[in-house]
Formats: sequence, structure tokens, C-alpha cells
Amino acid sequence: MKILIINGPNLNLLGRREPGIYGAETFEDYLDELRATYEDIDIEYFQSNVEGEIVDRLHQAGFGDEANLCDSGCHPDGGIVDGIVLNAGAYTHTSVAIHDAIKAIETPVIEVHISNVHQREDFRHHSYISPAAAGIIIGFGLNGYRLAIEGLRDII
Repeated sequence: MKILIINGPNLNLLGRREPGIYGAETFEDYLDELRATYEDIDIEYFQSNVEGEIVDRLHQAGFGDEANLCDSGCHPDGGIVDGIVLNAGAYTHTSVAIHDAIKAIETPVIEVHISNVHQREDFRHHSYISPAAAGIIIGFGLNGYRLAIEGLRDII
């Protein structure tokens, strides 16, 4: 089984950015823990602060080379995956393009948020990702990624 974790804008700053909300652990350290826990799963990781790169990576994960993206820089791990864990960050609340990319692929996507977005600012209460996602995990810290992997194992 191959699962891709995609993190959106500012999530490259985990461990440094607002540790009271997002914790003090870097995502790279947490990713090492996930890979050790799920040795039977090939876990790929992609992070971008650029909306279009996230859209391209979703297309590639859903269609592989058929998405005609290799000329524009396919991800080196590349190819089709069995499931996607997506924390789109702030794009959750703004990106119709990411919503449409998820709808365009058959690969199941689990939406993850580290914090409980419903306890935060009003603008964070709406998600363009949720209607396209197979499931949503909110407010369990970095543990939400593990829960998403467990969820994908159940539906793949």
C-alpha cells in the first residue's frame, strides 16, 4: 500500500510556528515515527506553499504519468498512490482548485487539521475540501495523520 501525505502552506514550519496550537514537534520527526509505525505502508510526503503545486501533485497521485505533468516536474517519488492524507492548511478555506482536483481523481483523500478549526476564527469554519474528501479528522494534533492512515487502511 502506498499513501501520500500532502501538507499545504506554512506546515513546513511545524515545531516553530505557534507551538501552543500546532505543537513543538517538526513534521519530519513525526513522519519518521509514522514510517516506523507503518513499516508495511510506503508513506510518501509532499509539502508546498504553492496552490498549483498541490493541485499538480493530486493529479499525479491520482493519474500518474497520464496526468501529463512530467514535463512540468513530476515528484521524484511520483506515480499513483492508494490513498492521500491532505492538510491543505489555509487553502482549505479558499481553494476551489484543490476541491476540484480531489473530485477529479478516484484516489480517496482524508482531510486532516491539527487544531480544531471550529474553535478558531470564523473564517476557518468553512472548508472547500470537506465536500470532496472521503473523511475528515480535526483537532487531534499530529495524531490526526495516524488516524487518517488508519481510516485509509479501512477503506482501501
